[in-house]
Amino acid sequence: MEGKKLHSPSTGGQRAILVFGVPCSGKTTFSKQFAEQFNATFYDLDKLRDEHNLSRKFILLLIAEVARTGATLVIEGGNDTEKDRKELAEILRAEGYLPTLIWIQTDVSTVRARLKNKLKSVEKAKTVYDTRIKALEAPSDAESPIVLSGKHTYPAQLKQVLTQL
Repeated sequence: MEGKKLHSPSTGGQRAILVFGVPCSGKTTFSKQFAEQFNATFYDLDKLRDEHNLSRKFILLLIAEVARTGATLVIEGGNDTEKDRKELAEILRAEGYLPTLIWIQTDVSTVRARLKNKLKSVEKAKTVYDTRIKALEAPSDAESPIVLSGKHTYPAQLKQVLTQL
């Protein structure tokens, strides 16, 4: 499967994998490995926004342009609310993509420990966690997410995703 594109046999559409979850849940680890295995283009929308001071509107324009290439996409971040996910999915569908939502979940104590380790501060970890958890909206039934544990190994996560695509 390595290097292959993820086409939908029924419609011929290209896949766009949209990954979201709380900070340090395992989103980036999964996303990067998945993108590498399937020769997909990976974008971290939160990182793009923060490092380049880009607006949401500009990022969505960039994604629309990238989508015109037809490349398989793995997009992390910028998907915390149902509105954000719907907006991104509509742009991708307009370019012939089949968006698939993946929700990475990890227990609170593991996330807090990972954040504490990453930020080197209990107080910063608490602030980041509390802020992001308030902004995160669980997906609706209509979004039909694939739910993965951020504590499982990548091969286990991959198997679950591929059986549900």
